[in-house]
Amino acid sequence: MDSYGNIQHDVSTLKTDGIVGKKSAFPRAWAEQMREDMMTAFWSAIQRPGGAVGRGPRRWYVEIHPEEFGGFIDLVTHPWVTAMCENVLGPDYQIVEIGFDVPFQGAKFQPWHRDFPSPVDTYVERRITSLAFNLTGVDVTEDMGPFEIAPGTQYIDGREWKHEMFPAKTVWPEFQTKAVRKFPQLGDISCRSALTVHRGTEHASPIARPVMVLGVDAPGAGHAKLHDLMVTKGYFESLPDSVKRHLVCRVVDELVPVTQKHDIEGLVMGADPV
Repeated sequence: MDSYGNIQHDVSTLKTDGIVGKKSAFPRAWAEQMREDMMTAFWSAIQRPGGAVGRGPRRWYVEIHPEEFGGFIDLVTHPWVTAMCENVLGPDYQIVEIGFDVPFQGAKFQPWHRDFPSPVDTYVERRITSLAFNLTGVDVTEDMGPFEIAPGTQYIDGREWKHEMFPAKTVWPEFQTKAVRKFPQLGDISCRSALTVHRGTEHASPIARPVMVLGVDAPGAGHAKLHDLMVTKGYFESLPDSVKRHLVCRVVDELVPVTQKHDIEGLVMGADPV
């Protein structure tokens, strides 16, 4: 496990840049199995109404239930993940989302955006109240539409933006000058504020680029209402107590396929790059 000093360095980087990474957090074989789980879930979801939501041309987001991802317990108990959650969100952090994005060949540039409006806690008090952990399902190359992020933009209030999430195209050059493209490898984890302005880029490769998303809130952040995590009774009983304590979910007799609630309207159409 990382030393306390290293975690504090990563927390400081997150608070400054809005994103930080952990290289080789998992073995490559583990990440390859995660990719299989994601693609199996995608082909199932795309066949039912509301199972996958468009995030731009040839780009989809799919929410899943924890037990549909064989590595879920490994992920939410990983020492770096739990340490980041505890140090940024507090000891009572809440796991509210598990899902994945997947762009295919032909996916376009997304508009610069954040995932939801900023709360006062962040744009006034500069306190991060939610985290998104991302894990790639492939070794990302330049032609795979790499994730692009504008470090340090998580504290912009954004209240004048469309839906408080989409800055006007006239200010895109400000984000472009800060932009950093990320090229994670199998087994890496990144941790970011969902308020750090970012976008997916144009995907030319015939290889799809699925990326797992784990969403975690501080108490009161309120994003659980955008999701509806379910677990069966048997699966819930098998979870470590440390996971049960943080997982915001319904315990059910039988899983019902997820109907996506977190539809980001402004991402349905692609955007021309600036």
